[in-house]
Amino acid sequence: MLELDQLTKSYGGRTVLAELSHVFKAGEFVAIMGESGVGKSTLLNLIAGLDTPDGGRVIIDGTPISNLDDDAATRLRRTRMGFIFQAFHVLPHLTLRQNVALPLLLNKAPLERADAMLDAVGLHGRGGDFPRQLSGGEMQRVAIARALVHRPALLLADEPTGNLDPETAGSILQLLRDETRAHSAGAIMVTHSHAAAAMADKVLLLTHSGLKLA
Repeated sequence: MLELDQLTKSYGGRTVLAELSHVFKAGEFVAIMGESGVGKSTLLNLIAGLDTPDGGRVIIDGTPISNLDDDAATRLRRTRMGFIFQAFHVLPHLTLRQNVALPLLLNKAPLERADAMLDAVGLHGRGGDFPRQLSGGEMQRVAIARALVHRPALLLADEPTGNLDPETAGSILQLLRDETRAHSAGAIMVTHSHAAAAMADKVLLLTHSGLKLA
């Protein structure tokens, strides 16, 4: 489903990722851990095509992302991927329902699932609210609902429980597991939390030497 082939990325002369290779299987929920600054978020951005590697390839379903033009790469992200950002990227001028429904709207899919996903993340009845009415943890849950609503084949999650209390984090991680398994999707979660990582099928440690089993 997803292959990293000799992936290399540098910033300002500092190499963050060096010839990183790994194969992620379809339907696998993988947690990636590692020290701050080792390149975990950079790796997610490269997989999503939001950043460009200096060398190597990201291959999804047999197709290198670098072979796609901008329109095709955008379609791939829109239809096949869900991304949970650390900064949430919830749109302030849209209601919670509209924020969550955005992937459905872009994919010309029925919008009814938006309310179901808000319910699933514990925001029942809040669809008409605006982001300014939310706490940081609630904003994170909206971002999670939006990432899952269109049933992506690949979920990329950057610290998805960072703003959540332990009980809520547990229920959200269970939701991520249930949703990805129900649709045979792959999930890659970057986290510093050992409790979050314990929910994954596999835990990998990212170091300057590459990815290895934790």
